Amino acid sequence: MGITDGNKKVMDRQVYIADQVIFREGKPGSAAYVVQEGRVEIYKTINGDEEVVLGSIEAGGLFGELALVDNQPRMASARACERTVLIAINRQTFEKKMAASDRFIKAILRILLNNYRTVVRRAARAEAKLKEHGIELDD
Repeated sequence: MGITDGNKKVMDRQVYIADQVIFREGKPGSAAYVVQEGRVEIYKTINGDEEVVLGSIEAGGLFGELALVDNQPRMASARACERTVLIAINRQTFEKKMAASDRFIKAILRILLNNYRTVVRRAARAEAKLKEHGIELDD
């Protein structure tokens, strides 16, 4: 089931079951997602097998947009915490909207997202180090 613009599908409705992976860290990103129902957990894998939860996205929230903006691989993985319905916004639709945006704003957005990626990588590594020493961070 999708949302169309004329004869062309621009957004796709997707349903995930609890614990189903939506996308994996390091893979190319072809869509951003809006949570219509349910909840999604965003996490990074550190040291090959340790998961660090970065946060969760509730109904109405957006995730996966970084890979569309800066065309870099996914910086984290995402999985459904429960039955979850997502609206996927494909790359072509996103790029069409971005092309119509002001160049200055696009440049600022790319810089901000690059800074954000750096901070998240450092925070995930720091949290993993704290866990190694038995220190858990509060949510």
